[in-house]
Amino acid sequence: MNPKTDLRNLTQEDLVCYVESLGQPPFRARQIMSWLYRPGIVEFSQMTDLAKKFRSILSENAYISSFKDPLIQRSKDGCVKFGFLLSDGKLIESVLIPEPDRNTLCISSQVGCAMGCSFCLTATIGFTRNLLPSEIVNQVCAVGDYLREQPKSKLIGPARVTNIVFMGMGEPLNNLENLIKSISILTEQRGLDMTNRRITVSTCGIASKMKELGEKTDVNLAISLHAVDDDTRNSLMPVNTRYSLADLLQACRDYPMAKRKRIMFEYVLLKGVNDSDENARDLARLLKDIPCKINLLPYNESPGLPFKSPSENRVYVFQKIVRDLGYSVFIRTSRGEDISAACGQLAKQKLSEERNA
Repeated sequence: MNPKTDLRNLTQEDLVCYVESLGQPPFRARQIMSWLYRPGIVEFSQMTDLAKKFRSILSENAYISSFKDPLIQRSKDGCVKFGFLLSDGKLIESVLIPEPDRNTLCISSQVGCAMGCSFCLTATIGFTRNLLPSEIVNQVCAVGDYLREQPKSKLIGPARVTNIVFMGMGEPLNNLENLIKSISILTEQRGLDMTNRRITVSTCGIASKMKELGEKTDVNLAISLHAVDDDTRNSLMPVNTRYSLADLLQACRDYPMAKRKRIMFEYVLLKGVNDSDENARDLARLLKDIPCKINLLPYNESPGLPFKSPSENRVYVFQKIVRDLGYSVFIRTSRGEDISAACGQLAKQKLSEERNA
């Protein structure tokens, strides 16, 4: 007996092929997609514009996955960290970052991470596997359900997820096929109907796969740069031994991107490692011919890792040097640090402890 098909793994195009394999006309795929991501839809009997016989066929051959009863931790600053248990018992994390005009959800693309960045706590847990499209999209669906269930008086932002950043566990471009499928579902009008300009994919520098991402999607691209010379970047980010700074920056220049768009370069500031005046000037020099903006991230210190955050004054001086050389430079305020939900801190520790308590 063949295993049932999880329809939340399928794009609109995939659904057409699937319903045709069941002897149905293509328009049935559009009908199904229009139901799959509505709140509260958990079984095919609820899809009332489908014939009862076809609903029965779907029930025999397919199912609709979802994340139930997530582990939840709330930060004093309003951030919420979610732990989602996968069907194989693995746990992944997502972080909701609410603001008055938006809700940004930081989602994972893999269980763990194989990239081994020396300043990142997630790297210490290693890599287990890629997430399926459904496991990516269901993070968004589950957090959407959470927001709709909250009393309006307790909401900081809207009652829905408005922005998505692929900056959680894992390297998205090492799960490129499933990443692209999940983006298709997220942006499909009959799916979750999100706009590309509110979705950002962050990579540590998988230069060979960046072009395909740009050709197959129109999302925003963020590059985790974090150093201005190969020796320093090699020590911080092993990916640089495979794709050097020169390779990465050339891939950025070649990235297919609308004229109005810019690449976001993320630069974590590590005390005494990459935060000098000279580093700031070198950063401006490296990026001089790439349409971009720069996010500076004072390091979120983690137990067991040797790095420290520079002083507030050092961060402002670094910003001023780069800004005076003609760049848009922002300092990203850390959120959720008290629940290990800040950048580089997702390692399942606190949520795993809660789960096992």
